[in-house]
Amino acid sequence: MTPTQGDRGSVKKAWLFLVFIGLISFLSDFTHEGARSIYGPYLDNLGVTAFLVAFIAGLGELIGYGLRVLTGYILDKTKKYWTMMIVGYAINLLAIPLLALVGTDIWAVALVLILLERLGKSIRAPAKSVLTSFASGELGPGKTFAIQEVFDQVGAFLGPLFVFGILSIYGTDGLTGYQTAFGFLGIFAVMTLVILVVARIRYPSPEQLETKKPNAFNLGSRAFVVYLIAIAFLAFGFIDFPLISFHISQAEIIPATYVPLLYSVAMGLDAVSALVFGTLYDKIGIRSLMIAIGMASLAALFVFIWPSFWSLAVGMTLWAIGMGAQESVLKSVVATMMEKEKRGRAYGIVNALFGISWFLGSALVGALYNISLPAVVSVAVFFQLGAVALLVVTDRLLHKKAG
Repeated sequence: MTPTQGDRGSVKKAWLFLVFIGLISFLSDFTHEGARSIYGPYLDNLGVTAFLVAFIAGLGELIGYGLRVLTGYILDKTKKYWTMMIVGYAINLLAIPLLALVGTDIWAVALVLILLERLGKSIRAPAKSVLTSFASGELGPGKTFAIQEVFDQVGAFLGPLFVFGILSIYGTDGLTGYQTAFGFLGIFAVMTLVILVVARIRYPSPEQLETKKPNAFNLGSRAFVVYLIAIAFLAFGFIDFPLISFHISQAEIIPATYVPLLYSVAMGLDAVSALVFGTLYDKIGIRSLMIAIGMASLAALFVFIWPSFWSLAVGMTLWAIGMGAQESVLKSVVATMMEKEKRGRAYGIVNALFGISWFLGSALVGALYNISLPAVVSVAVFFQLGAVALLVVTDRLLHKKAG
């Protein structure tokens, strides 16, 4: 059937809006993922212990995700999508160039700034997810979030690559190279905020883009509750990159200079994974996430057990597949299940539970790291495969509702 002029106009508006969100995602991920790619060796140079690295990484995710229950609730009540985006991104990104001013005598300030970066993300993330979802009715949820994630991950690919270039020039002995990299990333932080303000002017009422209604599940529905438990299992067993990069530095698998390059490649694979599994979601639903997480469950085995370059390459590839699928499909499921009036809270609950579980899992594996690497791997594999089993139950409940 040939679409009407109005249909074509709605689709075009949705695409243009998605491009704006994508540009914001690209520049912001260039900034904060470039920074995150060197948190591990940077903190190592500051004299921070392995447990504290894992603890701060987990606490950062707890803040970055946990507070989204509150920010998502505020978002649904106020509908101040752009205000929360601007405030959140300002805190999220401007904390990064300030890391350039931190020395070994005030190493605790670096930890505070890293936590502030995560705090900013907790403010802007529900708004970003809801804004992106407004385009999903016209373009399809899987495709919409996959494309947005591609923008994210292209930035996340180029940011660490940029940092790699900085470190190649200034070196990794001491803090000079790391501080210089954080300073340059501040340029891209400012660019993000400029594009964000332009988008706010261009689309003052973005909720009007969505005209089609998704399924109407309640926040307390059985399908949503089981989905939440699956997400908790997934996050608990998923190991964050700061601990992986710390392990690489400690085990001397590759030179520290190449750690951001490794992360950059992983982010590129993440983008491909997001596009593949996000597009697949529109065809086979949540089963696309099951496939990706089943593959990613083996990542820790290759990273932590066999200290070789090729084992690390395989492990990071599997890790990137899991990351990409999470970023695109987890959000797509919420857009499919929830009406737009409930999405801020739904995204807030999903992300808060993810963050709490990630924090607890990170604290556990950080404590286990110096005791037993096989124990670290066992935790990762068990909980991610448990998430797959729970997603099977979720899929059945979704099909039952549809039927």
